[in-house]
Amino acid sequence: MGVVAWLKSLFILQLLIGFVFVVSGLIINFTQLCTCVLWPINKQLYRKINTRLSYSLWSQLVMLLEWWSGTECTLYTDQATVDKFGKEHVIIILNHNYEIDFLCGWTMCERYGVLGSSKVLAKHELLKVPLIGWTWYFLEIVFCKRKWEEDRDTVFSGLNRLRDYPEYMWFLLYCEGTRFTEKKHEISMQVAESKGLPKLKYHLLPRTKGFTTTLQCLKGTVKAVYDVTLNFKDKQNPTLLGIVNGKKYKADMSIRRFPVEEIPDDEKECADWLHKLYQEKDALQEHYEKEGCFPGPTIKPKRRVWTLLNFLFWATLLLSPLINFAWDVFVSGSPLLIIGFMIFLIVASVAVRRLIGVTEVKKTGSSYGNIESSLRHRAALCAVIILFTKKKSLKKNELNNKISALGGV
Repeated sequence: MGVVAWLKSLFILQLLIGFVFVVSGLIINFTQLCTCVLWPINKQLYRKINTRLSYSLWSQLVMLLEWWSGTECTLYTDQATVDKFGKEHVIIILNHNYEIDFLCGWTMCERYGVLGSSKVLAKHELLKVPLIGWTWYFLEIVFCKRKWEEDRDTVFSGLNRLRDYPEYMWFLLYCEGTRFTEKKHEISMQVAESKGLPKLKYHLLPRTKGFTTTLQCLKGTVKAVYDVTLNFKDKQNPTLLGIVNGKKYKADMSIRRFPVEEIPDDEKECADWLHKLYQEKDALQEHYEKEGCFPGPTIKPKRRVWTLLNFLFWATLLLSPLINFAWDVFVSGSPLLIIGFMIFLIVASVAVRRLIGVTEVKKTGSSYGNIESSLRHRAALCAVIILFTKKKSLKKNELNNKISALGGV
């Protein structure tokens, strides 16, 4: 292990980076809160300010990928497509196989100037995550509970608000709905078989409602759909913890551009188009598995220095007083102060680790394909109904009707 790699693996340095991210994030969130007074006065000014504030936070994560770990990103696409990057509103369709797939997407957003204005259709649980969810709230990110009856009004109103967004935006969609695992894939392919759809080898069956709704609401604003298929050299399985530890990965991204005019307006035909797209994505992944690369010409966009300068600004601003305070605490010799400072470090390290845990596959929080959990849930509901029946003396056929409504156990 070289000296630089050893330094990157030091927990104290990683903790300091986490400290800068968390504290700067809280400052940015407070500033975003203050900008809310601008919304009724000048909505577009509010948006432009929050775009730049969010860039200041998200670019710190991009800095980790590009400068700390040195991860390389290669694009498989043509120059004509690249020339349109950052110059139009688009919908991005990205496969959801890796813990850092969002970060690879963000590094492309940063290199083409749309990181601060990037959007996503996010699960509602993320709204409660400090820094991430709070920043997204001020960015007008659309949150959904993945229950269409509850999401319909929220999704339509949220998407329609973005039609006049002043900055070019890349709207990210994970059409699979959740991150790929073998267990979820098995269940997903059972659903595909029951619906008479072709089976996929490297993806989950796409959920079409989010895509068709987003395209419907943003038609006239977005000019194209970018299909992005991500993979990593040498069958690497990258993690955010690996990035924090300075591990270098090599990402490959196949990008295809589809003008909106080529996508059907009819909802069913649009859904069929998406299913066909995922069959093509599967073929691309099959090619990658066999050849170690995607087909087509390659382009390696250069990383920009702005992410590094932004982090150095926040590090200089926040670490100087922290180091001075730590020095004063230990020089004082006060056991109470020293113990208090150590507790602060422990709490800070736990907080950073919890934020990293949001990206981990095993902690994504999705119950997709979790049959055992579903059966337990139904059994519990049936037990409650039985107790209620005994108490209220319901007739047997009424009980059967209630159990049938649950779909059985």
